[in-house]
Amino acid sequence: MERQRTITQMREKGKTPENQLSDEEILSLQEKDFRLLMLKMMQDIGNKLEAKMDNLQETLTKEIQDIKLKQEEMQNTITEIKNSLEAANSRIQEAEERISEVEDRLVEITEDAEQKREKRLKRNEESLRELWDNIKCTNIHIIGMPEEEEREKGTEKIFQEIIAKNFPNMGEEPLTQIQQAQRVPYKINPRRTTPRHIFIKLTKIKDKEKILKAAREKKQVTYKGTPIRLSADFSAETLQARREWHDILNVMKGKNLQPRFLYPARLSFRFEGEIKTFTDKQKLREFSNTKPALQQILKELL
Repeated sequence: MERQRTITQMREKGKTPENQLSDEEILSLQEKDFRLLMLKMMQDIGNKLEAKMDNLQETLTKEIQDIKLKQEEMQNTITEIKNSLEAANSRIQEAEERISEVEDRLVEITEDAEQKREKRLKRNEESLRELWDNIKCTNIHIIGMPEEEEREKGTEKIFQEIIAKNFPNMGEEPLTQIQQAQRVPYKINPRRTTPRHIFIKLTKIKDKEKILKAAREKKQVTYKGTPIRLSADFSAETLQARREWHDILNVMKGKNLQPRFLYPARLSFRFEGEIKTFTDKQKLREFSNTKPALQQILKELL
């Protein structure tokens, strides 16, 4: 612009640029034009850069805002997930506690049911044993009688002879009627080396007790010189219960505690001037724990 103005002025004065300007002036004008051009270009570049920077800044600002927004959303999502996890953990913990309570209750119910079942089973077994023992309460077993002895005379006649010869004083008092008399088991087992028992069923229990008491006092009962044994007839469970008292009974006899069996399988003895009776070893153990002297006597048996 400046160059054009200078040329116009020279033309007005009658001068032409080509003829009147010196080389230095021409160079000076070209340098100015170049500088103006470069300045303009730099301004244009600066304006463009500034515009681009503004656009970039605006874009970055928007992206940063988007990132912050997404970050907030992510944070909210994380918080929600965390809250959900905490709620889930709380529900799981509550469920575990309820399950634990249910399991404990189930164990209690099971144990209680098992205890009741065992008690009921024990009561039923005891009732069955008592019923069977009551059925057998008038029975006497003759053990050791040789086979075939009763073929000619019959079992009842043999029993009467045993009573008459071993307990003559008792023979003066008539016994009640014999309801049944036979060998047991009914069939002979060829593998059996000992004679079968003879089973006698009386009508009254007092006659059975009288005979068994006399047999205990006599200590040895015989038939034609052969030792035999008279025994009460008990159920298998009662016999086992009586066997379990055997060692204790012998020790108490040695200590003069006057032990004896009470029907069907109770142990009775005298201790500290009193008669004590027990149905099983557990009750005797509990009692002996309160009596050091008795505990010392039975320390290896209970």
